[in-house]
Amino acid sequence: MKRLRAGLATLHPKVFFLESWKEIDARRTPPDPSGKAPFDYRPLIVLCVGAVSLTLMEYFGHSRAFRQLLEALAGDGSAFDSSWSEGKWSIAGFAESLRRHPFLRFFDYVWWSGWRVLGYFLIPILSLKLMGERVRDYGLSFQGLGAYAPFYALAYAVVLVLVVIVSYSPEFSGYYPFYKNASRSWAEFVGWEVLYAAQFFSLEFFFRGYWLHACERSLGSGAIFAMVVPYCMIHFGKPWLEALGAIIAGVVLGTLALRTRSIWSGFFIHVAVAVSMDVAALLQTRGLPSQLWPNV
Repeated sequence: MKRLRAGLATLHPKVFFLESWKEIDARRTPPDPSGKAPFDYRPLIVLCVGAVSLTLMEYFGHSRAFRQLLEALAGDGSAFDSSWSEGKWSIAGFAESLRRHPFLRFFDYVWWSGWRVLGYFLIPILSLKLMGERVRDYGLSFQGLGAYAPFYALAYAVVLVLVVIVSYSPEFSGYYPFYKNASRSWAEFVGWEVLYAAQFFSLEFFFRGYWLHACERSLGSGAIFAMVVPYCMIHFGKPWLEALGAIIAGVVLGTLALRTRSIWSGFFIHVAVAVSMDVAALLQTRGLPSQLWPNV
Protein backbone atom coordinates (compact mmCIF):
# COMPACT_ATOMS: atom_id res chain seq x y z
CA MET A 1 0.00 0.00 0.00
CA LYS A 2 2.84 2.39 0.86
CA ARG A 3 4.48 1.64 -2.46
CA LEU A 4 1.21 2.34 -4.27
CA ARG A 5 0.78 5.65 -2.43
CA ALA A 6 4.35 6.62 -3.26
CA GLY A 7 3.75 5.75 -6.92
CA LEU A 8 0.54 7.78 -7.06
CA ALA A 9 2.28 10.72 -5.40
CA THR A 10 4.64 10.96 -8.38
CA LEU A 11 1.61 11.63 -10.59
CA HIS A 12 0.91 15.00 -8.96
CA PRO A 13 1.42 17.62 -11.73
CA LYS A 14 3.88 19.60 -9.62
CA VAL A 15 5.99 16.50 -9.06
CA PHE A 16 5.60 14.92 -12.48
CA PHE A 17 6.14 18.06 -14.55
CA LEU A 18 7.82 20.91 -12.62
CA GLU A 19 10.17 18.81 -10.52
CA SER A 20 11.03 16.64 -13.51
CA TRP A 21 11.85 19.68 -15.63
CA LYS A 22 14.03 21.15 -12.85
CA GLU A 23 15.86 17.84 -12.55
CA ILE A 24 16.38 17.71 -16.32
CA ASP A 25 17.66 21.31 -16.38
CA ALA A 26 20.12 20.46 -13.61
CA ARG A 27 21.71 17.89 -15.95
CA ARG A 28 22.55 20.49 -18.60
CA THR A 29 26.20 20.78 -19.58
CA PRO A 30 27.86 23.11 -17.02
CA PRO A 31 29.88 26.07 -18.30
CA ASP A 32 33.69 25.93 -18.28
CA PRO A 33 35.76 28.22 -15.98
CA SER A 34 35.39 31.08 -18.46
CA GLY A 35 31.62 30.91 -18.06
CA LYS A 36 30.95 29.53 -21.52
CA ALA A 37 29.21 26.22 -22.12
CA PRO A 38 31.21 23.90 -24.39
CA PHE A 39 29.81 23.42 -27.88
CA ASP A 40 27.60 20.34 -28.18
CA TYR A 41 27.59 19.07 -31.76
CA ARG A 42 24.92 16.41 -31.21
CA PRO A 43 21.79 18.62 -31.58
CA LEU A 44 23.16 19.96 -34.86
CA ILE A 45 23.61 16.45 -36.26
CA VAL A 46 20.44 14.78 -35.00
CA LEU A 47 18.14 17.67 -35.94
CA CYS A 48 19.56 17.85 -39.46
CA VAL A 49 19.48 14.05 -39.88
CA GLY A 50 15.94 14.10 -38.50
CA ALA A 51 14.87 16.78 -40.98
CA VAL A 52 16.27 14.70 -43.84
CA SER A 53 14.49 11.57 -42.57
CA LEU A 54 11.15 13.38 -42.27
CA THR A 55 11.54 14.75 -45.79
CA LEU A 56 12.35 11.32 -47.28
CA MET A 57 9.36 9.74 -45.54
CA GLU A 58 7.02 12.49 -46.70
CA TYR A 59 8.01 12.22 -50.36
CA PHE A 60 8.77 8.50 -50.71
CA GLY A 61 7.14 6.78 -47.74
CA HIS A 62 3.51 6.72 -48.86
CA SER A 63 1.51 4.33 -51.01
CA ARG A 64 1.49 6.84 -53.86
CA ALA A 65 5.26 6.47 -54.28
CA PHE A 66 4.97 2.68 -53.99
CA ARG A 67 2.33 2.49 -56.73
CA GLN A 68 4.36 4.81 -58.97
CA LEU A 69 7.43 2.60 -58.49
CA LEU A 70 5.47 -0.53 -59.40
CA GLU A 71 4.06 1.19 -62.47
CA ALA A 72 7.51 2.29 -63.62
CA LEU A 73 9.01 -1.17 -63.09
CA ALA A 74 6.12 -3.06 -64.69
CA GLY A 75 6.00 -0.96 -67.85
CA ASP A 76 2.98 -1.91 -69.97
CA GLY A 77 2.46 -5.17 -68.05
CA SER A 78 3.44 -7.43 -70.96
CA ALA A 79 6.41 -8.83 -69.05
CA PHE A 80 4.02 -10.38 -66.55
CA ASP A 81 2.24 -12.46 -69.18
CA SER A 82 5.45 -13.66 -70.83
CA SER A 83 7.28 -14.44 -67.59
CA TRP A 84 4.21 -16.17 -66.18
CA SER A 85 3.76 -18.43 -69.23
CA GLU A 86 7.46 -19.19 -69.58
CA GLY A 87 8.07 -19.70 -65.88
CA LYS A 88 10.76 -17.01 -65.77
CA TRP A 89 11.28 -14.39 -63.07
CA SER A 90 11.79 -10.75 -63.94
CA ILE A 91 11.62 -7.47 -62.07
CA ALA A 92 8.95 -6.17 -64.44
CA GLY A 93 6.90 -9.35 -64.09
CA PHE A 94 7.22 -9.28 -60.29
CA ALA A 95 6.15 -5.63 -60.16
CA GLU A 96 3.11 -6.38 -62.31
CA SER A 97 2.21 -9.38 -60.14
CA LEU A 98 2.17 -7.07 -57.10
CA ARG A 99 -0.05 -4.62 -58.96
CA ARG A 100 -2.56 -7.41 -59.59
CA HIS A 101 -2.25 -9.03 -56.17
CA PRO A 102 -5.39 -9.12 -53.95
CA PHE A 103 -3.23 -7.97 -51.00
CA LEU A 104 -1.92 -4.88 -52.80
CA ARG A 105 -3.49 -2.54 -50.24
CA PHE A 106 -1.72 -4.46 -47.48
CA PHE A 107 1.58 -4.15 -49.36
CA ASP A 108 0.97 -0.39 -49.45
CA TYR A 109 1.23 -0.40 -45.66
CA VAL A 110 4.24 -2.72 -45.65
CA TRP A 111 5.93 -0.01 -47.73
CA TRP A 112 4.62 2.74 -45.41
CA SER A 113 5.73 0.96 -42.22
CA GLY A 114 9.09 0.01 -43.75
CA TRP A 115 9.85 3.63 -44.55
CA ARG A 116 8.97 4.64 -40.97
CA VAL A 117 11.35 2.02 -39.58
CA LEU A 118 14.03 3.29 -41.98
CA GLY A 119 13.50 7.01 -41.33
CA TYR A 120 12.63 6.97 -37.64
CA PHE A 121 15.00 4.21 -36.52
CA LEU A 122 17.63 2.85 -38.93
CA ILE A 123 18.94 6.17 -40.27
CA PRO A 124 19.14 7.67 -36.73
CA ILE A 125 20.88 4.52 -35.47
CA LEU A 126 23.45 4.82 -38.26
CA SER A 127 24.11 8.47 -37.39
CA LEU A 128 24.60 7.58 -33.71
CA LYS A 129 27.07 4.86 -34.64
CA LEU A 130 28.99 7.30 -36.84
CA MET A 131 29.09 9.77 -33.92
CA GLY A 132 30.47 7.05 -31.64
CA GLU A 133 27.43 7.22 -29.34
CA ARG A 134 26.06 4.26 -27.39
CA VAL A 135 22.60 3.56 -28.82
CA ARG A 136 21.25 2.17 -25.55
CA ASP A 137 21.69 5.60 -23.95
CA TYR A 138 19.07 7.01 -26.31
CA GLY A 139 16.03 5.63 -24.53
CA LEU A 140 16.34 1.88 -25.14
CA SER A 141 16.95 0.93 -21.50
CA PHE A 142 14.17 -0.82 -19.54
CA GLN A 143 15.41 0.59 -16.24
CA GLY A 144 12.91 2.65 -14.24
CA LEU A 145 9.74 1.48 -15.97
CA GLY A 146 8.21 -0.21 -12.93
CA ALA A 147 8.23 2.95 -10.84
CA TYR A 148 5.67 4.57 -13.14
CA ALA A 149 3.34 1.61 -13.62
CA PRO A 150 0.43 3.49 -11.91
CA PHE A 151 0.88 6.34 -14.37
CA TYR A 152 0.78 4.03 -17.39
CA ALA A 153 -2.43 2.39 -16.15
CA LEU A 154 -4.07 5.73 -15.38
CA ALA A 155 -3.03 7.30 -18.69
CA TYR A 156 -4.36 4.36 -20.66
CA ALA A 157 -7.64 4.31 -18.70
CA VAL A 158 -8.23 8.03 -19.36
CA VAL A 159 -7.41 7.73 -23.05
CA LEU A 160 -9.54 4.59 -23.40
CA VAL A 161 -12.60 6.46 -22.11
CA LEU A 162 -11.95 9.24 -24.64
CA VAL A 163 -11.51 6.68 -27.43
CA VAL A 164 -14.88 5.11 -26.64
CA ILE A 165 -16.55 8.54 -26.67
CA VAL A 166 -15.03 9.75 -29.96
CA SER A 167 -15.57 6.36 -31.64
CA TYR A 168 -19.20 7.44 -32.15
CA SER A 169 -17.98 10.25 -34.39
CA PRO A 170 -18.30 9.50 -38.14
CA GLU A 171 -14.97 11.29 -38.69
CA PHE A 172 -13.21 8.92 -36.29
CA SER A 173 -14.82 5.68 -37.45
CA GLY A 174 -14.27 6.65 -41.07
CA TYR A 175 -10.56 7.35 -40.49
CA TYR A 176 -9.52 4.29 -38.47
CA PRO A 177 -8.10 1.80 -39.01
CA PHE A 178 -5.82 3.07 -41.77
CA TYR A 179 -5.87 -0.34 -43.43
CA LYS A 180 -9.52 -0.59 -44.45
CA ASN A 181 -9.38 -4.36 -45.04
CA ALA A 182 -8.45 -5.02 -41.40
CA SER A 183 -11.95 -6.36 -40.77
CA ARG A 184 -11.70 -8.85 -43.64
CA SER A 185 -9.71 -11.48 -41.71
CA TRP A 186 -7.78 -11.96 -38.49
CA ALA A 187 -4.61 -12.53 -40.51
CA GLU A 188 -4.88 -9.06 -42.01
CA PHE A 189 -5.94 -7.45 -38.73
CA VAL A 190 -2.95 -8.92 -36.83
CA GLY A 191 -0.58 -8.25 -39.74
CA TRP A 192 -1.69 -4.63 -39.86
CA GLU A 193 -1.28 -4.15 -36.10
CA VAL A 194 2.25 -5.60 -36.26
CA LEU A 195 3.16 -3.09 -38.99
CA TYR A 196 1.51 -0.33 -36.94
CA ALA A 197 3.46 -1.32 -33.81
CA ALA A 198 6.75 -1.35 -35.73
CA GLN A 199 6.25 2.23 -36.87
CA PHE A 200 5.19 3.30 -33.35
CA PHE A 201 8.38 1.86 -31.87
CA SER A 202 10.44 3.67 -34.51
CA LEU A 203 8.50 6.90 -33.97
CA GLU A 204 9.00 6.77 -30.20
CA PHE A 205 12.72 6.19 -30.65
CA PHE A 206 12.99 9.09 -33.09
CA PHE A 207 11.13 11.72 -31.06
CA ARG A 208 11.54 10.58 -27.44
CA GLY A 209 14.91 8.85 -27.73
CA TYR A 210 17.03 10.17 -30.57
CA TRP A 211 16.03 13.84 -30.51
CA LEU A 212 15.38 14.27 -26.78
CA HIS A 213 18.51 12.62 -25.43
CA ALA A 214 20.76 14.35 -27.97
CA CYS A 215 19.35 17.81 -27.16
CA GLU A 216 18.90 17.40 -23.40
CA ARG A 217 22.34 18.61 -22.32
CA SER A 218 22.13 21.78 -24.41
CA LEU A 219 18.43 22.63 -24.12
CA GLY A 220 17.46 20.98 -20.83
CA SER A 221 13.70 20.61 -20.47
CA GLY A 222 13.33 22.88 -23.50
CA ALA A 223 14.21 19.84 -25.62
CA ILE A 224 10.75 18.44 -24.80
CA PHE A 225 8.93 21.45 -26.21
CA ALA A 226 11.20 21.67 -29.25
CA MET A 227 10.33 18.04 -29.99
CA VAL A 228 6.58 18.66 -29.56
CA VAL A 229 6.38 21.02 -32.56
CA PRO A 230 7.33 18.51 -35.30
CA TYR A 231 5.56 15.75 -33.37
CA CYS A 232 2.31 17.72 -33.58
CA MET A 233 2.91 18.47 -37.26
CA ILE A 234 3.16 14.79 -38.29
CA HIS A 235 -0.44 14.48 -37.06
CA PHE A 236 -1.70 17.06 -39.56
CA GLY A 237 -4.29 15.44 -41.80
CA LYS A 238 -5.70 13.38 -38.93
CA PRO A 239 -8.82 14.48 -36.98
CA TRP A 240 -8.05 17.92 -35.51
CA LEU A 241 -8.70 16.84 -31.93
CA GLU A 242 -6.03 14.15 -32.31
CA ALA A 243 -3.54 16.71 -33.66
CA LEU A 244 -4.19 18.96 -30.65
CA GLY A 245 -3.98 15.96 -28.32
CA ALA A 246 -0.54 15.19 -29.76
CA ILE A 247 0.74 18.39 -28.14
CA ILE A 248 -0.33 17.20 -24.69
CA ALA A 249 0.82 13.64 -25.36
CA GLY A 250 4.19 14.90 -26.61
CA VAL A 251 4.82 16.90 -23.42
CA VAL A 252 3.71 14.03 -21.14
CA LEU A 253 5.60 11.29 -22.99
CA GLY A 254 8.65 13.49 -23.47
CA THR A 255 8.80 14.27 -19.74
CA LEU A 256 8.33 10.60 -18.93
CA ALA A 257 11.04 9.56 -21.40
CA LEU A 258 13.64 11.88 -19.90
CA ARG A 259 12.62 11.05 -16.36
CA THR A 260 12.83 7.26 -16.86
CA ARG A 261 15.60 7.47 -19.50
CA SER A 262 13.47 5.11 -21.59
CA ILE A 263 11.08 5.21 -24.57
CA TRP A 264 9.37 1.92 -23.71
CA SER A 265 6.59 3.45 -21.64
CA GLY A 266 5.56 5.70 -24.52
CA PHE A 267 5.74 2.79 -26.94
CA PHE A 268 3.54 0.51 -24.82
CA ILE A 269 0.96 3.27 -24.25
CA HIS A 270 1.00 4.22 -27.91
CA VAL A 271 0.43 0.67 -29.14
CA ALA A 272 -2.28 -0.05 -26.58
CA VAL A 273 -4.15 3.13 -27.52
CA ALA A 274 -3.70 2.53 -31.26
CA VAL A 275 -5.09 -1.01 -31.12
CA SER A 276 -7.98 0.21 -28.96
CA MET A 277 -8.78 2.94 -31.50
CA ASP A 278 -8.82 0.44 -34.36
CA VAL A 279 -11.02 -1.99 -32.44
CA ALA A 280 -13.42 0.78 -31.39
CA ALA A 281 -13.69 2.08 -34.97
CA LEU A 282 -14.34 -1.42 -36.35
CA LEU A 283 -16.99 -2.14 -33.72
CA GLN A 284 -18.80 1.02 -34.79
CA THR A 285 -18.63 0.17 -38.51
CA ARG A 286 -17.65 -3.09 -40.19
CA GLY A 287 -17.16 -5.20 -37.07
CA LEU A 288 -14.21 -7.38 -36.08
CA PRO A 289 -13.01 -10.14 -38.45
CA SER A 290 -15.06 -13.31 -38.55
CA GLN A 291 -12.57 -15.56 -40.33
CA LEU A 292 -8.88 -16.38 -40.10
CA TRP A 293 -8.02 -15.83 -43.78
CA PRO A 294 -9.82 -13.72 -46.41
CA ASN A 295 -11.71 -15.26 -49.31
CA VAL A 296 -9.77 -13.67 -52.19
